[in-house]
Amino acid sequence: MKPAQIYAVMVKELRQMARDRMTLAMMIGIPTLQLLLFGYAINLDVRHLPAAVADQADSAGSRALVRDMLATDVIEPVAAAQTPEQIQALIRAGRIEVGLVVPPDFERRLSEGREVMQVVVDGADTTVQGAARQLAQMPLDGRLSTAQAGARISVLPLYNPQRKSAINVVPGLIGVILTMTLVMFTAMAIVRERERGNLEMLITTPVSSAELMLGKVLPYIAVGLVQATLVLLLGGWLFEVPVVGGFPAVYAVSMLLIIANLSLGLLISTVAQSQFQAMQMTFFLFLPSILLSGFMFPFDGMPWPAQWLAEVLPLTHFMRLIRGVMLRGAALSELWQDALALAGFSAVMMTLAILRFRKRLD
Repeated sequence: MKPAQIYAVMVKELRQMARDRMTLAMMIGIPTLQLLLFGYAINLDVRHLPAAVADQADSAGSRALVRDMLATDVIEPVAAAQTPEQIQALIRAGRIEVGLVVPPDFERRLSEGREVMQVVVDGADTTVQGAARQLAQMPLDGRLSTAQAGARISVLPLYNPQRKSAINVVPGLIGVILTMTLVMFTAMAIVRERERGNLEMLITTPVSSAELMLGKVLPYIAVGLVQATLVLLLGGWLFEVPVVGGFPAVYAVSMLLIIANLSLGLLISTVAQSQFQAMQMTFFLFLPSILLSGFMFPFDGMPWPAQWLAEVLPLTHFMRLIRGVMLRGAALSELWQDALALAGFSAVMMTLAILRFRKRLD
């Protein structure tokens, strides 16, 4: 082995890496992105969970207790409610994650040392359920603590009382798999045609840009539906994950994400110059999607800038939709904002992909 020859190859490789701006950007961008996400955006100490309060007693003592609960900053009132039924309806629609219910006979229960408040929580997210349990165990203020003589605050977890992690993970896993595979497949679609020389044949055909894009997308819709079906069947068989809202609603929600991912992949394919670049760009987008969407870490524990960024990602809206439909039995009409966000994302990405695509070799 000759050191001079090894050195020559090494220099050639370094120069090639320096000319490849995409690779250079990934070398710097990925560690920077990971540092920022894990340092600032990821926060397991959940705060400001959207909540509602149904204080049926409306006494000085009950209002003091509610103020104590709100002072922890674990929950933040965002909706009004008068009854436990309204609390449950708000949770099912995904508008809140925690509800405080104070019974009308609060003072009598307090004097008898009985349950004085019920914390109703969306148990579909085990992290939120854990935060609610910590909230229920907080010490009351001095006056109430002295008077209560053993009064209790109970927790009512809806939709996942056994706190099974699989019930929370499996619905989100549908979105993660669809995002990881479909964006990558379509991101390499146009690039692969160019690298293999097939684009020359397409140039001689009367196929328009829009027709070519749609022809590329449609086969992968079937692929996405097969993947979603596989996760649903295995999740129900192995982990007993329920489908409360029914399979038609689940497939409708999955279709929204499938189309959004395919549109994003096509846009990437019009930007990337090689299949390797397409894979790099896909990974660069996949990383914040899985970390900020609420799949791995609680969405409400993130700072506002991270939440704003997450709202742009299709997986964030899908997480809300699929958990609402599968676990809470919510109707799509109750979750229309997230459904509209996915549809709008797909329209914008597909339009940009069609405008960027040019049926030519360069």
